[in-house]
Amino acid sequence: MSLGSFIRKQFIDILQWNEDRDGVLAWRHPMQDFEIQYGASLTVRESQMAVFVNEGKVADVFGPGMYKLTTQTLPILTYLKNWDKLFESPFKSDVIFFSTRLQLGRRWGTAQPVTLRDSEFGMVRLRAFGVYSYQISDPGKFYREISGTRDVYTVDDLEAQLRNMVVAAMTTALGSSKVPFLDIAGNQGLMSQSIAEQLAPVFDRYGVKLDNFTVENVSLPEELQKALDTRISMGMAGDLGKFTQYQTATSIPLAAQNEGGIAGIGAGLAAGAALGQTMAQGLGVAPGQPQQPAQQQQPQQPAAQPAQADPVQRLQQLKDLLDKGLITAADYDSAKAEVLKKLTS
Repeated sequence: MSLGSFIRKQFIDILQWNEDRDGVLAWRHPMQDFEIQYGASLTVRESQMAVFVNEGKVADVFGPGMYKLTTQTLPILTYLKNWDKLFESPFKSDVIFFSTRLQLGRRWGTAQPVTLRDSEFGMVRLRAFGVYSYQISDPGKFYREISGTRDVYTVDDLEAQLRNMVVAAMTTALGSSKVPFLDIAGNQGLMSQSIAEQLAPVFDRYGVKLDNFTVENVSLPEELQKALDTRISMGMAGDLGKFTQYQTATSIPLAAQNEGGIAGIGAGLAAGAALGQTMAQGLGVAPGQPQQPAQQQQPQQPAAQPAQADPVQRLQQLKDLLDKGLITAADYDSAKAEVLKKLTS
């Protein structure tokens, strides 16, 4: 190979970018000491744009298509140093390709809880996370503001800068919405839209178009969530007096399962009442009355027999207890037999 052939091969005559992996937003064509041949072919594919940089300044931006780099397609060439050679010799400039594909499913979230004033709970600390998508809309602006002269610029590099802007916009949206924490779940769609509207001009400043923004979840830190769970449990209990009555009523079936069941409980109560009456009669006092001196004691009248309960009413009471599940069928049958036995005796 002659020296002239070797030198000619150092001149780049085809510029293109075959994206070999995902996540790359900007890629600078590797020039090193090579020079671009005048009349070289520049190929920009769909979902790409290219920026031509001359002497550190953006000279032109190319959309999808094939271009021949001449003074007709790139007027900036007329100002290059080789103008006296009729533009037939190589020139040095940078060509940077940008991916304009949608970057989908990008995650965002609060690294630390955000403290906000809530209309119902006072000061609360919230965590939030979700997804968003974006694409490069203005490569020239993106080059000047974000990527610069780096050989490769990736989505991870960009999102490290975007994350703080997203969290700041989310904090502003939550703080200005005045929506109580308990109502946030039902307003996540409106919140997502509000945050997207705040972020759109911020992204546009850097040549990036926000395509979609979604809030997936807003939650409390673990210690505050436990306190909220306790409050919810108390709210579900409602009237604590009625809740206590309910607990007492539900304990009756458990007591009925013990030896003697409902009949045993009733017999124990009746025996206690009878013992109290017997002791009171032996002392010559009515239950609940103070003892009188012996000389003032009056002959005791026979204790009045308690009126017999209406059997029909008693059976109806038993049936109500059974329907409410407070006694078992066995207890109901036993008590019913007892009432019928008294009627036939």
